[in-house]
Amino acid sequence: GRVAAGLAEAGVGAGDTVAGYLPNGPEAVVGLLAAATLGARWTCCAPEMGAAGVLDRLGQVSPAVLVAADGYVWNGRAIDRGDEAAAIADGLPSLRQRVWVTHRDTAAPAPPGWRPWADLGAGAAAPDPCEVAADHPLHVLYSSGTTGRPKAIVHGHAGIALEHAKALALHFDLGPGDRFCWYTTTGWMMWNFLVSGLLVGATVVCYDGAPGDLWRLFAETGTTVGGMGAAALAASEKAGRRPADEVDLSTLRTLGSTGSPLAASTAAWVYDAVKADVALGSFSGGTDVCTGFVGPSPLHPVWAGEISCACLGAAVGVVDDAGRPVVGVEGELVLTAPLPSMPLEFVADPGGHRLHDAYYATFPRLWDHGDRATLTERGTLAITGRSDGTLNRGGVRMGTAELYGVVEALDGVADSLAVHLEATDELWLFVVAADDAGLDERIRAALRSRLSPRHVPDRIVRVPAVPRTLSGKKLEVPVKRLLAGADLADVVALAAVANPAAFDAIVAARPG
Repeated sequence: GRVAAGLAEAGVGAGDTVAGYLPNGPEAVVGLLAAATLGARWTCCAPEMGAAGVLDRLGQVSPAVLVAADGYVWNGRAIDRGDEAAAIADGLPSLRQRVWVTHRDTAAPAPPGWRPWADLGAGAAAPDPCEVAADHPLHVLYSSGTTGRPKAIVHGHAGIALEHAKALALHFDLGPGDRFCWYTTTGWMMWNFLVSGLLVGATVVCYDGAPGDLWRLFAETGTTVGGMGAAALAASEKAGRRPADEVDLSTLRTLGSTGSPLAASTAAWVYDAVKADVALGSFSGGTDVCTGFVGPSPLHPVWAGEISCACLGAAVGVVDDAGRPVVGVEGELVLTAPLPSMPLEFVADPGGHRLHDAYYATFPRLWDHGDRATLTERGTLAITGRSDGTLNRGGVRMGTAELYGVVEALDGVADSLAVHLEATDELWLFVVAADDAGLDERIRAALRSRLSPRHVPDRIVRVPAVPRTLSGKKLEVPVKRLLAGADLADVVALAAVANPAAFDAIVAARPG
């Protein structure tokens, strides 16, 4: 209420936008709720993103107020982002007020021209909530922006409230008395999903730090429903962690996974090394709808390598290249009817042409989500990778998830990325691995025996790291375009990459 009053004093009202440059802490949650109270839109970028990437996003929505932190914490070390916050504010001519959060150094004063967070609305009465229409904008999220200017996706009040309450209460069995913690930055849609735990009466646990400490965090906070990206779970598995032996996870009832397909081997590791009776729930959807299409259910079994069911209200299907429904074979993941939280619009998209081209251009009247998937006879779904990263070798389309599952299960392999070059029909595999003269042949033998000869790469290249987005997804398409001869600056916006230096070794490996 205090922050809403402070925003109102700055002239914020229905139709305005309030922006954050904040880590996952209480200020971000309060900022969203305060903006919604006034009928304003909330949008946020994580402080690990540089000024250029943030301005690519916030510059599209012309915020009236910017709430920025002086830094964030990583592996116990405070990272200063004061200069980036100043550059972002200077690049937003629409700002009427700058608000400073002393997250890194609580003793430091706000810089000149910034209002301290603690002073925002001090002494003012909390305003009454603004009544808005069901489709009134609630928040703006952004596509990854790795291969072009990020799409600014607008979501509405009723759609998000209904969709998140349903998913959390009925699919994750979350409610009053629970403590809910999902490892996410404020720039990922899972942060908005996390905050919606308040809708069903749960306590939300915010965390600003590295994923290696999550198991301790779950134990110390008594988290009952926890979640993280599949990559974070796989990292714990590859590191040989046994969280069950390290900390007390007796309160953890449900463990969610999202962001990329969860390998069957990692699911088995969860039940062996984390907790034998936890409900492991894979959840898959996207920023576009700010929720999942398919996910867990307390009424369904858990199948390793598969997602238990279509989410309630989600008309999920898989179709072949001609748009015909298929079962038991890989195809394109689609929605055949609207979901409550469909995007209202893209910012600066008059007539909705960009939105149409993004989802409806491939199959008439079907939402094409861009995932390759297999719908099983029992109604489970296996996500096999992004459609634009599909391996199309010899005319046979193959998802990358199975390949990664085999390669990354081998001793000594920490990570991998595969792309197929249609022009030469070559399959390239990049691996992050320890020195091992026999590894390449072990990889080829494993793929040949466990998948097929078509999965055996033509080239295996050792790299220090696999490039990933800020939310942990592998950047297959930019790598593919680089190998085809494109310039780095033309294929990826480095501001949206978690580890830009990872591209150095890939550029060096290019043919010619």
